[in-house]
Amino acid sequence: MKEEKIVEKIDSIESLPLSIKNELKNKLIKVNRKQKLPEKIVKNIINETIQQYEYSLVEPGEAVGTVAAQSIGEPGTQMTLSTFHYAGVAEMNVTLGLPRIIEIVDVRRIPSTPIMTVFLEEEYKNDPQKAKEVATRIEETKIEDITKKISMDVINMEVVLELDRERMEKQNLIFEETLKKIDTLKKTKSVDKENLRIVLDPGNVSLMKLRKFLNRVKNIKLKGVKNIDRALIRKEEDGYVIYTEGSNITEVLKIKGVDGKKTVTNDIREIYNVLGIEAARNAIIKEITNVLEEQGLEVDQRHIMLLADQMTKNGELSSIGRHGLSGGKSSILAKAAFEVTTTHLFDAGKSGAEDYLGGVTENVIVGQPIPMGTGIVKLVMKPFEKEE
Repeated sequence: MKEEKIVEKIDSIESLPLSIKNELKNKLIKVNRKQKLPEKIVKNIINETIQQYEYSLVEPGEAVGTVAAQSIGEPGTQMTLSTFHYAGVAEMNVTLGLPRIIEIVDVRRIPSTPIMTVFLEEEYKNDPQKAKEVATRIEETKIEDITKKISMDVINMEVVLELDRERMEKQNLIFEETLKKIDTLKKTKSVDKENLRIVLDPGNVSLMKLRKFLNRVKNIKLKGVKNIDRALIRKEEDGYVIYTEGSNITEVLKIKGVDGKKTVTNDIREIYNVLGIEAARNAIIKEITNVLEEQGLEVDQRHIMLLADQMTKNGELSSIGRHGLSGGKSSILAKAAFEVTTTHLFDAGKSGAEDYLGGVTENVIVGQPIPMGTGIVKLVMKPFEKEE
């Protein structure tokens, strides 16, 4: 059968969505090029596709929320409860399993193990030296990361720094640069460049203030991106990729050599703040799918998509729980059935609130048919006069 006829036949179908039409076209054309398909077989394949698609559609009145909750929750009982797992990246911990799912649906402010996958631009991704340069620009380096020893001299009330030459070279730092950053405190007493030794004098202070000063010195930022504790380079099929411990997508995207179109983070709140609600929705779907697949569990994508849609339907991130979706229900009885029953009932009684019994929970409580399945059908009586 000619390709044009296959395309024409598929385009004329009205009941299939565009994505399925395109996939069907591509697959039929690919097979047709290898072995010419008769018109009858093409017709049978198209009819079978339409039949399967219509069969997969949800029936009106189906309890999609309950089915989605069960379909995601049941595999959750088989998940590992271990928080950390070696995820193919050397020495990097990643939260997986049930703790990660809970973290996603709770929309935690800061994930327990924020991680970024930083992809590099064409000229950087195949050059290990250039990839290393980008990694050192990303990784946050503080004074404590390049010192052999930081100590307090309690007799003279001074702080003594002994820098590590090897660590400084690894981080592409020179002594003068480091000294310049330390000098911002205006407490430098003496400098021994040969032995990389710096003595700081905070003045006439108490022991407690000397300790605070020591911590302040330790945390002086020398370079890199805030919150990025480590940056590891890994060779992938498509070139070098940088994995970071910690996340700060706004600042990382500004670094030269970083491919902003591909770089991702597992911090959903950060994605929402930087890239918007649609990107956050996609991240929720991707993260939950990854967790389930990593555990060898298969869940229909539509259940996860429904969950993500509910969490993002108001244009901002809402958690699943009394502070998010469940607490946002308009029905007083539904709120009371979920958590803190007496509080909801007293508040509703005090303000004279009304419940219009529009959902499932409230109708179950009062013993009425629920608006689901055959319960969504409303019958209207049509009066007519009896013929004489």
